[in-house]
Amino acid sequence: MIKLPARADWPKDNTIIAPSILSANQLILGEQIKQAQQGGADWLHIDIMDGHFVPNLSFGPATVKAIDGFTTLAQDVHLMVEKPADFIEPFIKAGASSLTLHIESKGDIRKLIEGIKDKGLSCGISIKPDTKPCDIAPYVDLIDLILVMSVYPGFGGQAFLASSPKQISDIREIIKTSGRGIWLEVDGGINKDTAAKAVEAGADALVAGNAVFGQSDIKQAIAQIRQATELK
Repeated sequence: MIKLPARADWPKDNTIIAPSILSANQLILGEQIKQAQQGGADWLHIDIMDGHFVPNLSFGPATVKAIDGFTTLAQDVHLMVEKPADFIEPFIKAGASSLTLHIESKGDIRKLIEGIKDKGLSCGISIKPDTKPCDIAPYVDLIDLILVMSVYPGFGGQAFLASSPKQISDIREIIKTSGRGIWLEVDGGINKDTAAKAVEAGADALVAGNAVFGQSDIKQAIAQIRQATELK
């Protein structure tokens, strides 16, 4: 398991780029991950979908285990699942670096976060576009990351929602008030044109799927997104 870096230990103005393997060519996943790492990716984003919380299926623990032995990039695992309690232990054993739970999912979210932290992993909370940022407040004393969905979760290739910058900036204020070093990650419709909007609103980690793995030159695609974040 490669650990996710603490926000306090990362350069303030160095935005994390986390390509999402949901958009990768699964026939050559290893080669595309290698290209992403060589191209300057910081983390890999792994979307786990159960067909219930979202109407799609994606990866299982076996994929995370295979990646853990293949790359030195941290695996930022996003559980888009109805019952996260059923998924936590298998993905910890597989080598996940961090687990992010949806606040809208079922179960005792605080207890689940505590269990993940007790295992030595970073833990995050994700919210859908229609969820109020203030709903996260009860968990800011525990979490290491907040993931704002800038599309409705379930499928790749969607456009960045116009309402997202306001939600991102509201979350940034919550983090600031907490006084804690918490990553603010944004996922959905991120590309070289929308990256700056997300960073200007307060994001310091960006998930990009089609904008990286859907391009013929993965290294160049990552460089373009990074350049956009430096123009903030």
